[in-house]
Amino acid sequence: MPILKSEPDCFPIDLLEQPQVDASWWAVYTRSRQEKMLMRSLREAEIAYYSPIIPRRYKSPAGRVRESFLPLFANYVFVRGDEMARYHAVCSGCVSRTIPVVDTVQLVEDLCQIHRLVQTGAPLSPEARIDTGDWVRVRSGRFAGFEGRVIRRHQQTLLIVEVRFMNQGASVALDDCQFDLLSKAPAS
Repeated sequence: MPILKSEPDCFPIDLLEQPQVDASWWAVYTRSRQEKMLMRSLREAEIAYYSPIIPRRYKSPAGRVRESFLPLFANYVFVRGDEMARYHAVCSGCVSRTIPVVDTVQLVEDLCQIHRLVQTGAPLSPEARIDTGDWVRVRSGRFAGFEGRVIRRHQQTLLIVEVRFMNQGASVALDDCQFDLLSKAPAS
């Protein structure tokens, strides 16, 4: 099976920059490995969505370096739209369930930060559950301005940028000197 090229993970391309006044969002939980198929269906129907895709490099059994493009949040596609948009997603045959997002402002803010993190091109690791840690803001380097929790794993300091709605996120390695401790974490 050939490895497919990267596809758009956001439609329209400026979705996260658009005003979110009275916009309904849905966290759509897909059937296993159906995220890209759902995104294609939504794009054809011109329904707004976002599901961050990251590159993953690995070696094939023959020793060749391959690159595939995987969802950062397995089985999740975030859809912006009304009940008809949700209905179209469910009718695609790719959806297991849909969850209405109550705090859309927080979700969009978190997704914007994840989108900016993906755009840096730094190697990211999906984080299935966010561990309790200090809430920080990065003050220097290419990640300046990002906020998140810090965890330590394998002698490395990692900053987790999270989507609080899902209690999931992505991590990137940083040096301790790059961030300032904030007094408290934002309300979840």
